[in-house]
Amino acid sequence: MSTQSSIEWTEATWNPVTGCTKISAGCKHCYAERMALRLQAMGQPNYVNGFQLTLHPHMLDRPLGWKKPQMVFVNSMSDLFHEDVPAAFIQQVFAVMREASWHTFQVLTKRAERLAQLDAELDWPGNVWMGVTVEHWDVVDRIDWLRQTRAAVKFLSLEPLLGPLPDLNLAGVDWVIVGGESGPGARPMAKAWVEDLRDQCLAAQIPFFFKQWGGTRKKKAGRLLEGRLWNQMPCAALSGA
Repeated sequence: MSTQSSIEWTEATWNPVTGCTKISAGCKHCYAERMALRLQAMGQPNYVNGFQLTLHPHMLDRPLGWKKPQMVFVNSMSDLFHEDVPAAFIQQVFAVMREASWHTFQVLTKRAERLAQLDAELDWPGNVWMGVTVEHWDVVDRIDWLRQTRAAVKFLSLEPLLGPLPDLNLAGVDWVIVGGESGPGARPMAKAWVEDLRDQCLAAQIPFFFKQWGGTRKKKAGRLLEGRLWNQMPCAALSGA
C-alpha cells in the first residue's frame, strides 16, 4: 500500500528522507515539522528523531511494490536537495524513480542552487517532474536554477504565496501551482496576487493549478477562484508520458 495523500496535486507520498531546516520565509509555519513532531509523539519509528534530518534507506524500494501507476510526491516531509543529504543517496532515489517507470514522481525543493549543481550527476528519467518553491519575490532566482536542469517537466509551487510575483519569466516552465498558507498563524494571501499569476499562466499557455486559499480554516476557504476550480496539469500527465 502506498501512503495516500490529501495534497490536491498528487496521489501518494514517499519519504526516503524526513526532517529539514528552515531556509526562507515560506518555512516559518512548516506543516511537515508539525506533523513530524506529532508522529514522533505517537511513536512512529521513522520519526524517532522528530524533525531532525534523517535518511531512511529501508524506504528506498517502497514505490517498486506499488503496482498501480500513480502520482508520487517525493519527500513531502523533507527536502531531497538539503545540504545534509549525500549526493550518493539522491542518486539512489533517482535510480528507484527510473526503475519504477509506471509512476510519475514529483520532486519539490527550496534548495534550487544545489539542485542545479547536482544536475550533471543525476540520471533524469522522463517520469520525474522537478519543481521549486517560490513563495516570495526574494527567492525568485530559484526559477533560474530550475531552468538549468535537464528535468523533463519543470514546475513551480508558489505556496505559501506571501506576496505578489509580477512579470515572472516562465520560459521553460511546464506547470504552476499556487496556494495560500493554512494552519495556525497562516499569513494572508491577496486575491489580486492569485489572479495575476493565473493571467500570466494563461498568457504563456502554461497549466495553472490553484490549490487553496488557505487561512486558519482551510476547508471553509475552499479552492474556487472566480467561481471555478483550476486543476490544470502538464501535458505529460494527460498523455501518460
